[in-house]
Amino acid sequence: MKIKEITDYLEKLAPLHYAQDFDNVGLLVGDSSAGVSGVMIALDCLESVVDEAIEKKCNLIITFHPIIFSGLKHLRESDYVRRTVVKAIKNDIAIYATHTALDMAQGGVSYRMTQELKLKNVKTLIPEKNLIKKISIHVLEDDKSKMQEAMFAAGGGHLGKYAECSFTLDGTGTFKGNNQSQPYTGQAGVRSTIKESVLEMTFLPHLQSAVLEAMRSNHPYEEIAYEISTLENDYQHIGMGAIGELEKEMSKDDFLKTVKQTFNCGVVRSSLSRKQTIQKVAVLGGSGAFAIKNAKQSGADAYITADLKYHDFFQGDDILLCDVGHYESEQFTKNLLHEYLSEKFSNFAILCAQTQTNPVNYI
Repeated sequence: MKIKEITDYLEKLAPLHYAQDFDNVGLLVGDSSAGVSGVMIALDCLESVVDEAIEKKCNLIITFHPIIFSGLKHLRESDYVRRTVVKAIKNDIAIYATHTALDMAQGGVSYRMTQELKLKNVKTLIPEKNLIKKISIHVLEDDKSKMQEAMFAAGGGHLGKYAECSFTLDGTGTFKGNNQSQPYTGQAGVRSTIKESVLEMTFLPHLQSAVLEAMRSNHPYEEIAYEISTLENDYQHIGMGAIGELEKEMSKDDFLKTVKQTFNCGVVRSSLSRKQTIQKVAVLGGSGAFAIKNAKQSGADAYITADLKYHDFFQGDDILLCDVGHYESEQFTKNLLHEYLSEKFSNFAILCAQTQTNPVNYI
């Protein structure tokens, strides 16, 4: 088993294309063609996590937060980032980070928070815009079924819960090749009129290379007429945060006790909200102050996130804002990745790191 086989499978859950522009995701240290002796999953990759991986003979660490976030100008062991990277390199340990790619994925960080809270009717809080691509191809009527099947197999035509979605429009096409052309039908230098179809289907950006390869491999024309456009639609299955409903309405005090127990918090910082009962709950793992307005617009009674500042809590008069802590909001990510990988790969060790990496201490 090669590292690339595992990371390729991870990217089916959280394609790197989903990651935010500021982020640094993917294979940060190591060789993707190297074999795998064991996998360790951690929220953060610190020097102590590398030590644990060495002890347990794991040569691939899959981490949520990237240990290398900004550029490294030297590898002198002068801080915790460089010490971690150098130790990993010396011991042939690869490090892979998912971060905001997993934040954006359906079934990712925030969705796992809703599972722990046992929410129902869950959907994405802030669906991503300008994500869906659409391709339109001119193809011979007789070849359109073959083209459809090839592009479906490459991932085209998938839209949320539906697969093999496409649209065709039949019509008449004309062309005239020059004296160097070798047309599939008709003759060079003579204008031909043929029955063609316009085949359209959507796809997600990380599948574009595969969809185009399927098209080119199955299209008989020397020159293929096609167009790719980006749709402005929201894509409800990809985006930041999640929102759902409790099985039963709860009092504010009971809800806060449930939140503290679920996230095993040292403390829950909450706003002085007028809300007395809670049913609809929005969540966003990590720093989520930017989405307070989205939680309000969605009609949420409560919003669970982390890293709220003093003045952020003033926005919590008509919604119960709950700051459970950054580490605490994302802690279930390890379990998510462990379950996902263990279901696919069972022939070697996949372990969750036992090393404590939360940098915040509660007294």
